[in-house]
Amino acid sequence: MTTAASGQRFHLSQGGALCGRLRVPGDKSISHRAIMLGSIADGETEISGFLEGADALATLRAFRRLGVEIDGPRGGRVRIRGVGRDGLRPADAPLDMGNSGTSMRLLCGLLAGQRFASTLVGDASLSRRPMRRVTEPLAEMGAQIETAGEDTAPLRITPAAELVGIDYRLPVASAQVKSSLLLAGLYARGQTCVTEPAPTRDHTERMLAAFGCPVARDGARVCVEGGARLRGCRLEIPADISSAAFFLVGASIAPGSDLTLEHVGINPTRTGVIDILRAMGADIRIEAPRDVGGEPVADLRVRAAPLRGIQIPEELVPLAIDELPAVFIAAACAEGETVLTGAEELRVKESDRIQVMADGLARLGIAAEPQLDGIRIQGGRLGTDETTALIDSHGDHRIAMSFAIAALRASGTIEIDDCANVATSFPGFAALAAGVGLRIREA
Repeated sequence: MTTAASGQRFHLSQGGALCGRLRVPGDKSISHRAIMLGSIADGETEISGFLEGADALATLRAFRRLGVEIDGPRGGRVRIRGVGRDGLRPADAPLDMGNSGTSMRLLCGLLAGQRFASTLVGDASLSRRPMRRVTEPLAEMGAQIETAGEDTAPLRITPAAELVGIDYRLPVASAQVKSSLLLAGLYARGQTCVTEPAPTRDHTERMLAAFGCPVARDGARVCVEGGARLRGCRLEIPADISSAAFFLVGASIAPGSDLTLEHVGINPTRTGVIDILRAMGADIRIEAPRDVGGEPVADLRVRAAPLRGIQIPEELVPLAIDELPAVFIAAACAEGETVLTGAEELRVKESDRIQVMADGLARLGIAAEPQLDGIRIQGGRLGTDETTALIDSHGDHRIAMSFAIAALRASGTIEIDDCANVATSFPGFAALAAGVGLRIREA
């Protein structure tokens, strides 16, 4: 089991503006799915724009251990020689997912239908994250999955006599649970259907279709038929809107900013952060919209604008769940109060993102009141009487990057501890951010 080093620290000097053009790394969610589906497809799959971050690389290494030949990544390019629906082979040791919850939950579904046993492990953070919401519906399909005492990893998957398709209604909106069940459904008898209480990212459905797998959609319900085979294809992965979100916020709050983010995925199930920031008064323009491999992309131009506090619409929460820590920084710089509800999912991410963000904002002199399912943030002046504010990211990549952006409006310097896991989703963050005006250095 691996544990990322915790000693890396970001040092941020106050002020600055974000200007120029920037392309953030490839979409993490799509990168995971491209490796998974390309591996069980018939024939070769060629990928460009693959995210060479620790999380996506954990998925890639897992499929190599499962007998799949994968060339790369080199400059975001990957070639997969798919083994077909039934061609995976047992790994010779537990599959280490590192810090990646997406890898563990989706692979749990895919491996539940194999004819061999598998064990999934992760780092200390991932080993604390709940897995019951995936393992329980998979058990209804006939999967045999053993968890640790608190329904956490390691996950031990033994071959099932047979998986049977189910018609499952998600109690809480979750793209990971939906995707896990659909992947298991490829190996199940009959049809597997998932109904969502609110829209979540639909990359799995779009990519299954790109690989030639029929996907039936009817409103909030999506279905796949067991036994479907996939065909290798070419995929271009857009820039990750979750990574772009830090710069959307940074350019919005820093006077004088004018930044264009290139080739960003604007899948409508992922654009909640744009809608929330625009509701707060952000100046974000969508330029040159186009379609790439079934996914909509565009350039996003963002300029500094005065922000105001809002009640964040609950229907936007699932569409911005990963970007909400960055939104909290926007709220801290806005005039008035911002209120978030319906986001209890944030409590069980890489950290308790509600509490950790509230603690960090308090260190910067911002009144932030955590709630069970959200937070109340009173906008104000970012800064304390201390010369340097020390923020503990708790090893959470999105916490670290959010507070890095906060330095643009801080009245003093900021140091952020435990930043090594930024590489899980955004390798090279500090260098790219410095290149457009963030006053950041690593130590």
